[in-house]
Amino acid sequence: MAFFVYGAAETAHLKARDKRLSEAIDAIGDIRRRVEPDLFTALVHSIVGQQISTKALETVWGRMAAAFGRVTPGAVLARPVDELQAFGISFRKAGYIRGAAEAIATGALNLDAVARMPDDEAIRALSSLDGVGVWTAEMLLLFSLQRPDVFSFGDLAIHRGLRALYRHKEIPRERFERYRRRFAPYGSVASLYLWAVAGGGLEGKECQGAPPPGPPPGG
Repeated sequence: MAFFVYGAAETAHLKARDKRLSEAIDAIGDIRRRVEPDLFTALVHSIVGQQISTKALETVWGRMAAAFGRVTPGAVLARPVDELQAFGISFRKAGYIRGAAEAIATGALNLDAVARMPDDEAIRALSSLDGVGVWTAEMLLLFSLQRPDVFSFGDLAIHRGLRALYRHKEIPRERFERYRRRFAPYGSVASLYLWAVAGGGLEGKECQGAPPPGPPPGG
């Protein structure tokens, strides 16, 4: 099991830049969030998880993992859409997953190349796939590629965390960008702590059980 890697250098930078976030980091402590290093596996997992509960995702993913062993483009393409649906996903999601597998198998999308791209190019490449929006692409950069500076304007839970920590009623784009610049180049670590805040981490709740990042409508 792999976790997002960060340490004292990242938290020290954030604490020096922002007093309230510094207090939150001290109160919450270290955060361990799981990552999936295999980008295709993470991509399929993200599509499966769209607009369903965490429990439902675990059930469906358990079936797929048991059937496939390792989720690869070849394994996906070996099954027709109706067999993919039988795992408990919609026809649309099954089509998205097969479409992604076909793009990779034909070379239309090279995930090794994506892994070497700058963040903005990688987001454009991933979100070119049907069923993968900008938010999903950003979460793949964070929770698969472990990019250090992912701070998603489209993430509802980050907005909740910012409102709670800084007592804002709303977070318009201009204000959000000020926070992005403040937290750079460690926006991903700031995101982890803001998700914990949004999940009640400052009220003494177990922050590792905080809700997952929250997508905008349509992911």
